[in-house]
Amino acid sequence: MQTFPKDITDAMRTCILAIFWPKEQIVDFFRNNGCTKRDLKTVLSKGVENINRAAIVDEVFGQLNARDDKGIGQYRAMLASIINWNHFDPYYFKQLKRLDEAEARRSINHLKQVQEIRDAKTKELRKQADERKAAAAPRVSLVDLETEFINLYRGISSNQNRGYQLEILMKKLSEFSNVPFSEPFKLNGEQLDGSLKFDGENYLVEAKWHDSLTASDALYHFAYKVEGKMYGRGLFISVNGYSRDAVRALIAGKSIKTILIDGGDLSVVFSGNISFFEMLDTKIRAAQTKGLIYVDPLSLRSKIE
Repeated sequence: MQTFPKDITDAMRTCILAIFWPKEQIVDFFRNNGCTKRDLKTVLSKGVENINRAAIVDEVFGQLNARDDKGIGQYRAMLASIINWNHFDPYYFKQLKRLDEAEARRSINHLKQVQEIRDAKTKELRKQADERKAAAAPRVSLVDLETEFINLYRGISSNQNRGYQLEILMKKLSEFSNVPFSEPFKLNGEQLDGSLKFDGENYLVEAKWHDSLTASDALYHFAYKVEGKMYGRGLFISVNGYSRDAVRALIAGKSIKTILIDGGDLSVVFSGNISFFEMLDTKIRAAQTKGLIYVDPLSLRSKIE
């Protein structure tokens, strides 16, 4: 993990020494911005009175850089505090004249400039990366995706092979819709068709192409996979629908964590009647507000009524 940018920490160091005179105030500043006893241990063990002001800052910064997380959270908190700093203790600035307010303000403004320059560079690099990614991505239209989907119905492939092709198509649809989608993966021996991230939440995904209605055993098995994950949520896709008994059994007396999608839901997306994002939002909202995991995304009515 990378350390916090040195040009920013150097500017922060200058600001801290320009704002605070008593060593105890420097230590309190670190405490007030998330630094732990572990971060302050070398300073406290040596005794604040035995270390000069600059050494206190250097010791704490050194401890932060040695952390596994490189102290990123503490550095960000300190950066936000300094940039918005507007209190200059008159006792040390005016009465004792140990510190110079004009110099302190210049140091803060310099830190702001350094941060703004770095932020601008970071944004430009991200923009360039996004442009390269967009240029490298294959151009696909919703019409192309709908054609692929229709061809799956018309194909002569086995259901297992069509299920695999459906997984690929779902990934293409997610990319087209700017909904992040992961590749299939195995976890503790469990095969998962992938996962997608929607509205800040991750959903495990399983896509099946069965001739018959999906029954309870398949839904239970997927629900078990979902249940074993932190804040588990899932999207089960069965092109030819679900047994009504299976749907009722899945929600009876249980917390709702699985949303059901069928071929009809996908058809209205591929035909452009509703976006993939809107379809997911509608179904998830119905589950969260009404306890319905299998609804028509256009009428919002349950499909097992």
